[in-house]
Amino acid sequence: MNLLKYLHRALCAVFLTFMAISINAAESGLTIPRIEGEPTLADFSGMQPSTSLARSMSKIEDFIQRTPYPGQASAQKTEAYTGYDQENIYVVVLAFDTNPELIRGNLSSRENIFGDDWVGFMIDTFNDQRSSFAFASNARGIQFDARWTEGSSRRAGFDPTFDAVWFNEGQLTEKGYMVSFTVPLRSLRFNESEEQTWRIQFTRTIPRYGEEAHWPEYSVNVEGRLNQTAQLTGIQNVSPGNNYQVIPFFFARELDALNRSALGGPKFGTTSEQEVGVDAKFVFNDSWALDLTLNPDFSQIESDEPQVTVNERFEVQFPERRPFFIENADFFATDSNLVFTRRIVDPEGGIRLTGRSGEYGFGSILINDAAPGLNRDADDPLRGEKANIAIVRGFRDLGDQDRVGFLATERQLGDGYNRVLSFDGTFKFTDNWFTQMQLVGTESEPTSGDKSTTGYQRNIMVNREGRTYNNHTHFIETTSDFRTELGFQNRFYKPGTSGIHQRSGLNFYPEGSALNRWGGALFGVYLEDMEGEKIYSQFGPTLDLRFETTSLNFNWTDYEEILKPGDFPGLNSVRSYDYDTWQVRFSNSTLETVQINANYRQGTTLNLVPQTGYLPSVADTDRIDLNVLVRPIDQLSIANTYFLTELETQSGTKIFSNEIVRSNWNYQFTKELSLRFIAQYDKTEAGPATRLKDDENLNFDVLLRYVINPWSAFYVGYNSNQSNFDIVDVEGERELIVANDLRREGDQFFVKFSYLFQR
Repeated sequence: MNLLKYLHRALCAVFLTFMAISINAAESGLTIPRIEGEPTLADFSGMQPSTSLARSMSKIEDFIQRTPYPGQASAQKTEAYTGYDQENIYVVVLAFDTNPELIRGNLSSRENIFGDDWVGFMIDTFNDQRSSFAFASNARGIQFDARWTEGSSRRAGFDPTFDAVWFNEGQLTEKGYMVSFTVPLRSLRFNESEEQTWRIQFTRTIPRYGEEAHWPEYSVNVEGRLNQTAQLTGIQNVSPGNNYQVIPFFFARELDALNRSALGGPKFGTTSEQEVGVDAKFVFNDSWALDLTLNPDFSQIESDEPQVTVNERFEVQFPERRPFFIENADFFATDSNLVFTRRIVDPEGGIRLTGRSGEYGFGSILINDAAPGLNRDADDPLRGEKANIAIVRGFRDLGDQDRVGFLATERQLGDGYNRVLSFDGTFKFTDNWFTQMQLVGTESEPTSGDKSTTGYQRNIMVNREGRTYNNHTHFIETTSDFRTELGFQNRFYKPGTSGIHQRSGLNFYPEGSALNRWGGALFGVYLEDMEGEKIYSQFGPTLDLRFETTSLNFNWTDYEEILKPGDFPGLNSVRSYDYDTWQVRFSNSTLETVQINANYRQGTTLNLVPQTGYLPSVADTDRIDLNVLVRPIDQLSIANTYFLTELETQSGTKIFSNEIVRSNWNYQFTKELSLRFIAQYDKTEAGPATRLKDDENLNFDVLLRYVINPWSAFYVGYNSNQSNFDIVDVEGERELIVANDLRREGDQFFVKFSYLFQR
């Protein structure tokens, strides 16, 4: 398409013109003193520094709102005190409140603090304005930690899969609440240098006001967050040392479940499984980490959140939670998601090295995966084969927030392979404008011995972030033979696609009104195939209204989707489908005990599951997404989810309805001990206008947890699953059929124990 080629050249010209310009928005600074002793909340009795130790710490105050009133002083006073010694960074936050009885502070499981009042801080230990460590706590001392990454990759923003060992204490008082933080230096990574220059930002949220306030100011007028942090100086002659962590684990389960692939047909069988393994981490030269795993602990205790997958044309993505992949996971994140580690299903062992020195960063992973060779027929040459995987990442920082890098991956299985090589760059033009560019090449040879293929992907994005005007322009071109077996590519990155998507929005902040912010945006998509023929378009306006604790969003979208032969079985000519939807979103956190997020969508959509022998068609649709969090007491949280999706033909014949109901109950006895119960019901009811069959599933999950830190924990769990099936005998063979009633499909009892040894 000539328009896309012209835009591509124009964006490159803009990049060449402005790439030398950079920004450092924050002018504030903080000098942190070396202190003698470990401060506690007792040193701040009466919500003031009451001892000489407390008074020796640096003090900051004057927090500024980002929401709901950007640029205004925080509604409540906050003071933060900092200090360090040879082993730890210390922070004490005094969160004053004129109505302390309204402070929201629940006793919950680790990292579940959102919806509560909380305070925290971020430390950019490399002073590169690209990533940082984040630590936060609510008034009850419940911890949250994460990695913050600038940009637009899948790892951008807060990544809560990061876990560290640190210590804190929270206390409610008559004047508000206090929180102390003790972060061991060995839990951080930083340059090997006698004198450290870091960056820091403090945050306080007050949910009853819908307020988020920061020091220094985190302005909506400037793109980026870490470029608005304060320089932190004063730290000298410190090192985490060449420390190590060793985490052995034991996992055992008793499983009684239906074996659908058993000889002679499906039947029930009981199996026992015991696993012993170890994860180890060795930190050297302050910023380098070597991770080793043998018989890795990839048992997933936390369950994935429910997602609607019926009538979805593209794959649904779930987050990575496994510990081995977490250290510096943002190193491997680029805008095009080329390292989606959940593709590595069943490894036996692996080694991982990540770290940085000065302006350079490096990461590598060597690991295998036994999953591709499992459950294959006896005569399949790939039976028992393991995939061997290698990943290498390197980058260099260029000035403030500019970076160039490369990423290479290889996955070998049998005689086949998939190789990927990527070059990427991020460049900031001004306070508000920045770009990301990426060029990816792939080479693949199938295990069947077919001819090898090569492909490429070009990816250019230009963004503007500001108080009033925001813009996102993204051009992606992917050839038909592009393959990335370790990656995750959605509609915009699909092979054989060239196109652009664009979003432009305006925000306004009325004064003297209950409405804090209102705005609108236009979002458009245009995709074509490599021959220049249109395959998809999307266009729609959005209206957004924000109050202190309530938001409303209205949206209408018009779609055109073109299917070609090969996109759907039986389709032998090009077909175009036009459909549209409108939707309204609502969220509210006014009450301490109830938080609501709701979405209703109605209109038409593409039916991708028609009757066998029929082609896709435009159908009427309704969809409800509802999430309600209830906290009847401060130790109990009940998270409820309800999804309902309905499709029917435009003549009124039912296609299907899909209903998901989930309720997650968590009772926290202490900060360490909790009991969780999850019930989930999933039902698909097929009508006469679909090839789907009735499907019904009921799952119960009970988990008792005792968590000392992210790696020292004990779990006892039980899981039960029921579905609508029956087993019948047909000519001496057992067959599985769809039934009307639920029947037990399997249950398991498991125990898991892990413990952290560290120096």
